[in-house]
Amino acid sequence: MILTVTLNTALDITYRVRSLSPHASHRVSEVTERPGGKGVNVARVLAALGHEATVTGFTGGATGRVVRELLAAVPGVADALVPVSGATRRTIAVVDEQTGDTTQLNEPGPMVTPTEWSAFQEAYEDLLPSASAVALCGSLPPGVPVGAYAGLVRTARTAGVPVLLDTSGEALRRGVAARPDIIKPNADELAELTGSHEPLRATQDARRRGAGAVVASLGPEGLLAVTREGRWRATPPTSVRGNPTGAGDSAVAGLLSGVVEHLTWPDRLIRAVALSAASVQAPVAGEFDRVTYEELLGRVTVTGEASAA
Repeated sequence: MILTVTLNTALDITYRVRSLSPHASHRVSEVTERPGGKGVNVARVLAALGHEATVTGFTGGATGRVVRELLAAVPGVADALVPVSGATRRTIAVVDEQTGDTTQLNEPGPMVTPTEWSAFQEAYEDLLPSASAVALCGSLPPGVPVGAYAGLVRTARTAGVPVLLDTSGEALRRGVAARPDIIKPNADELAELTGSHEPLRATQDARRRGAGAVVASLGPEGLLAVTREGRWRATPPTSVRGNPTGAGDSAVAGLLSGVVEHLTWPDRLIRAVALSAASVQAPVAGEFDRVTYEELLGRVTVTGEASAA
């Protein structure tokens, strides 16, 4: 089982409009609702790849009930969410069908009490012995300590479970110091962490801060990985147009599935890039176009070198 942690779960609502214009009324052509949050998206992709996934984090209120009802219908994904008194947030994505651009509106999430945070930590520790790997994903809801991910990383490492961290800001800064096996920042998150906008320099600096491996997401330019085993760049053959929401989550699923399947780093990166590009062509986050994915697996370019023994 692969465990994904989404402390700030969400009900993802996607609106499609013909053309998005500020200060105007719009007729929505399609509405889609999905259980969301980064770790939930990761779990859905992992399940589609054939892995058993368990989702934990917080859920509450009427929105939380809808999230759990929808999650129950996802094959291969188990619900281990922890209840809170506050209401689960909603995220709104508005897709402009003419341009393919997406406008995102993210609510902050429920206030989590110290008692609720303690209950989650106990549930997390109980789940780890059954996990082959864990992904810690997304933002922190109000009330959760800013060093929460650092503590969860240390708990996973104590249990001997490989841990991937995908967050941003101060939560990432503190989390990387706890020495996660992998971090997956995007270019902006990496620059914020290190102060450098040069990808290779920033990735190397992030690894020196404690991560076992740093896989930087460079958008349509693919992934850059600096690891103990070497460094590589994986690039898709073409730029894919569509909805980029969730592309990074698909990349996380590719990396994490590669860890538990003991793939080489180049093969992990190929899978992650192919999944990320294929998810851009899917209508909502947490899904990917399988035809595109399978076609891209043989066309992703990987350059780089392994470290000297």
